[in-house]
Amino acid sequence: MIVPTPATLLRDRAAGRFARELWTGVRRVWMRWRRVAVRGPSMSPALTDGDVVLVTLGVRPRPGDVVLVRWPARPGQLSVKRAGRPDGGGTAGAGDGPHGGGTVGAGDGPYWRVRGDNPFGSTDSRELGPAAVLGVVRFRLWPRPGRLARKPVVDGDAL
Repeated sequence: MIVPTPATLLRDRAAGRFARELWTGVRRVWMRWRRVAVRGPSMSPALTDGDVVLVTLGVRPRPGDVVLVRWPARPGQLSVKRAGRPDGGGTAGAGDGPHGGGTVGAGDGPYWRVRGDNPFGSTDSRELGPAAVLGVVRFRLWPRPGRLARKPVVDGDAL
């Protein structure tokens, strides 16, 4: 029978701690990326129904970025939209559309006015008020892989 020495036990414990810390760091970095399937025509022509995109979570968007958002009025729904401008108040006001009027959740990201690229087929901040930005779409993975370009925002598009 082999009996480990105290030095061996300390070394093995330190190696296990290092492995756990390394795995936590790898998981933290990897978990910042999500694959998302686009549904519907709201982002046409930039993104179409069935496109698969890669989203970086927890990144601060800039106006014109394509973003993944959650609506206070529809907490179970995630949407891909184009960021217009940050919403300064942090709440969905009564004049923000038919579903406005509630306070936004504190656990979600910063709130932005967002809009779909297709003005005729998009439900966005014009109807639902500001949305919580969860992440920024960086790449299209399928069917035409490539980086998504930021679209310049003019005053009329900023909502």
